[in-house]
Amino acid sequence: MAESKWTRRDFLKAMGFGAATLTLPGLRVRAAGTKRPNIVLIMSDDMGFSDIGCYGGDIDTPNLNALAANGLRFSQFYNTARCCPTRASLMSGLYPHQASIGHMTGDSGLPSYRGDLSRNCVTIAEVLRSAGYRTYMTGKWHVTRFSGQDGPKHNWPLQRGYDRFYGTITGAGNYFDPTTLCRDNTYITPQNDPQYKPESYYYTDAIADNAVRFVHEHFEQSADKPFFLYVPFTAAHWPMNAPEQAIAKYKGRYSKGYEFYRRQHFERLKQWGLIHKDWDLSPQAGDWEKVEHKEWEARCMEVYAAIVDTMDQGIGRIVAELKRGGVFDNTLIFFLQDNGGCAEPMGRDPNINEKWVSAITDRRPMAPDELQPKIWPPMKTRDGRPVRGGPTVMPGPADTYIAYGRNWANVSNTPFREYKHWVHEGGISTPLICHWPAGIRARGSLFHEPGHLIDIMATCADVSGARYPTQYQGHDIQPKEGVSLVPAFQDKSLGTGSIYWEHEGNRAVRQGKWKLVSKFPGGWELYDIDADRTEMHDLAAQNPEKVQELKALYEAWAQRCGVQPWPLQKPGQQQGKKKQKKKQKN
Repeated sequence: MAESKWTRRDFLKAMGFGAATLTLPGLRVRAAGTKRPNIVLIMSDDMGFSDIGCYGGDIDTPNLNALAANGLRFSQFYNTARCCPTRASLMSGLYPHQASIGHMTGDSGLPSYRGDLSRNCVTIAEVLRSAGYRTYMTGKWHVTRFSGQDGPKHNWPLQRGYDRFYGTITGAGNYFDPTTLCRDNTYITPQNDPQYKPESYYYTDAIADNAVRFVHEHFEQSADKPFFLYVPFTAAHWPMNAPEQAIAKYKGRYSKGYEFYRRQHFERLKQWGLIHKDWDLSPQAGDWEKVEHKEWEARCMEVYAAIVDTMDQGIGRIVAELKRGGVFDNTLIFFLQDNGGCAEPMGRDPNINEKWVSAITDRRPMAPDELQPKIWPPMKTRDGRPVRGGPTVMPGPADTYIAYGRNWANVSNTPFREYKHWVHEGGISTPLICHWPAGIRARGSLFHEPGHLIDIMATCADVSGARYPTQYQGHDIQPKEGVSLVPAFQDKSLGTGSIYWEHEGNRAVRQGKWKLVSKFPGGWELYDIDADRTEMHDLAAQNPEKVQELKALYEAWAQRCGVQPWPLQKPGQQQGKKKQKKKQKN
């Protein structure tokens, strides 16, 4: 399970740590009766497996690298391939369909697809608050279909266990003027917030700064209690917005094209033991030599890197506040991602700019209290400029709304296949860094057994001593699905059973080394993950019995969790269902 001394030394050298860091402290597990740990759960948005430095990437992430070097990195941790389902699963310790967010936040009328977090589940915040923790959140919520400022708020953070909240109820949005921005239960704008007035507003900084503020206030007001802090950044979800000074750091960094950086990621991952040296690299997406707008394409990745870099700096400020308060050693910090790199083409159409700009007829500046009416274009900046897109517009400023595209997402997801939405490894594989000096023995190591988002709830309940309820506020609560990761902290086996996925008809089950997976509307593929995690050699034809065995497991899980055929049909709608079933091979 643990990586070799050579691999660790090589990793530390590459990350900029001296040889002294190689001296590992002895076991300092929390003894019975000692203070319960604080818990900080940090999640990024739309990032690939190999983006951050300590997972083989090119982006400068010294604060995450430091947490990895003195913590535990998981090489096979999984999310659900999409933002809303991941957040529902992470918060509830259930599969997303069990939490009523089997797809996104639209209401299909089906119990598993209501787009609103179920009352038959509890959040981590609800579980920990019942055990005496103070609970705080800054960032992206995105687990309710009710986002109107005057509408129902029963599934907003303060109604689901959090004492304080700063962030956005929905997903995506301009980083310089995020839509659905709230403080606690009240809508605000960057201009009218009485509590946070930076010289220049940038949402990633605001998420981190308000997290630091909540921790600081906790030390002043509730220092006798442990706290839970949930920090789901929107970085690095489109649009590619970042301050110009942050982008300038990466000017020219990505001019060598997709394949060059992808190969660099691949070699580092192998060298550091995060992937097996014998695995094949999945197919290359995009030919740099055929790219027409190379400067624009490189700029997309430069801005993406600046977004991630800025997030890492914010994480550094949170860590600094934990150290200032003297609680860093007894704080369990998690860092993970909600899905793989995003291939969505938002704002990349060559003809989109004229359409967006012409749609904005009212170009008056927005008043301080005026809310952005839309999450994505056509829309305007607060000073009245239309938001633009397309390859004639350099991404980064507030009046741009552009994604970095499929080919860079392929680099981010090195070495895996597919992207956000799909349940091949590129869509569901995430880094997981766990840092807790007082409770992790296997510091500076790798852990190679698979784990899933559902395990975070079980871990938080375990380390806090909180009781996971069978009933909460008059509702029957479903049993949690995951296992505690605490054995991994001591370099012991988790004993993980089967893990399952379904999103938009893309489906998979993993049991041990075997993974059965299907990309909608195709048939089943079978992979030996130990030998071929990049999913390059389909073994379904050679192993029909294993296919049937895993298929039966998947179907039993799907029935138990209320998974429905895709595309979803609302109750009473039958048209197209027979046609869809024929299209999706079994």
